[in-house]
Amino acid sequence: MCLAVPLKIQSIDGKVAVGEAGGLSQTLRVDFLPDLQPGDYVMVHAGFAIQKLTEEQARENLACIQEALDAL
Repeated sequence: MCLAVPLKIQSIDGKVAVGEAGGLSQTLRVDFLPDLQPGDYVMVHAGFAIQKLTEEQARENLACIQEALDAL
C-alpha cells in the first residue's frame, strides 16, 4: 500500500523543495507543480509533490493519518 502525505513547503530551490509536517522535514521534488511558493501545502507521494492543497485540506488529511496511528 502506498500513502501520500501532506506537507507545508518551507523552501524551494529549482525543482527541489523542503516540506514539513509534524516537526519533520523532507526533501521533495516539485517538477509537476511549477507555481508553488513557500507556505503552500502539497500532497507528496514517493518524494514528488503531486497536488496542491488548501491549508484546511492538509489539516484534515493529517488528522486522518493521526487517527489511524492512534488506533494502532
